[in-house]
Amino acid sequence: MHEMSLCQSVREVIEDQARVQPITAVKTVRLEIGRFFCVEKQALEFAFDVVMRGSVAEGARLEITDLPGRAMCYDCMKEVEIDDRLAPCPVCGGGMLMPVAGDEMRIKNLEVI
Repeated sequence: MHEMSLCQSVREVIEDQARVQPITAVKTVRLEIGRFFCVEKQALEFAFDVVMRGSVAEGARLEITDLPGRAMCYDCMKEVEIDDRLAPCPVCGGGMLMPVAGDEMRIKNLEVI
């Protein structure tokens, strides 16, 4: 389950920040996840609770913001929002699209004490 390793990476970032800043506890972790990132949200939430045990983020709330998929259409030369990597261009119906956003995951911010 790669959601566990993703949460391990989030924990490492939090622990790195706790070493350089006076963080007593993390109340909320806000993640932004792109539509094409291929993560199961329920599995991520479960893994988050497990992985954060014993850290400054133990008991923290996880908030996930979905980011849309975006692609450049080489038929009409517009950047468009798409729901699926193989979807046609919603503007011109063309099929020559190159995804430019939607496959990312990042920590937006932490609410700390």
